[in-house]
Amino acid sequence: MRVLGIDYGARRIGLALSDASATLASPWRLLQRPPSDAETIRVIVAEVTALAQADDGLEAVVVGWPRRLDGTPNQQTPIVETFARTLESKVAVPVILQDERLSSVEAESRLAVGEKDWRKRKGKLDAAAAAVILQDFLDARPRATGENF
Repeated sequence: MRVLGIDYGARRIGLALSDASATLASPWRLLQRPPSDAETIRVIVAEVTALAQADDGLEAVVVGWPRRLDGTPNQQTPIVETFARTLESKVAVPVILQDERLSSVEAESRLAVGEKDWRKRKGKLDAAAAAVILQDFLDARPRATGENF
């Protein structure tokens, strides 16, 4: 089953999606934030519901959890926590907060390898950051091991 990653920002929301085996995360979509929090939740709930009903299904939603480098909350932390709690109350899959420290820096450096123009990279940054957040989550999970590996 797939896992959805969300980089929840003030202006844009980056979405990333894992493959069906929940091993590899890829940038998926970029959403412009609707003007109201209620509309934002509605849009995200619709995305989660559609993914959950698809053939591959949806195992969980991973939301980037903003923190300062020392691990303490920043001004965005309570906003994201409220978003995650609200989303969890409206969808049938678990919503998990995942540390997102330095995810945008990592995403920017990965994008810079293929695209030198920062203006073109900017439009892809939030979805790429969501992929970094989601990949960190996927990599930290215990894996089932098989004898064929």
